[in-house]
This record gives sequence, C-alpha cells and structure tokens, in this order.
Amino acid sequence: MAVADRSGLPLAVFLTSASPHEVTLVHDTLKERFFRSQRIRLIGDRAYDSDKLDRELNDKHIELIAPHRDS
Repeated sequence: MAVADRSGLPLAVFLTSASPHEVTLVHDTLKERFFRSQRIRLIGDRAYDSDKLDRELNDKHIELIAPHRDS
C-alpha cells in the first residue's frame, strides 16, 4: 500500500500480502511515512468509508475524505 501527495510524491509505503482489506492497512502504512510531519487529510476510494477508521484518524487530527459506499 502506498500513500502519495497530490503531485504523486510517495509519502509512505507498507508491504504486506494482498489478502487484508485496504482499510485495515491504513495505520501501518501511515507509520511508515518518509517524513516527520503528518498530513492533515487522507483521501481514499469507497473502500475507506469506515466510521471506525474515520474516528481513529480524527483522534490523530487527520481528516478522512472518502465517498460513501452506498452512493
């Protein structure tokens, strides 16, 4: 899993098997970031629509932006 900025610059990369759902890999991926400063927004696709993940990231002052699955 990789996280990049709006210019495509890689910010974090985490390698694991393909079986876990992406939403379960967010925290491990963010721990592997290449920069000390933490981004304030995380944009993902519908797979990231999770109230639990939204709350957990909000506790770390990260805004999750993802479309609702039922949209």
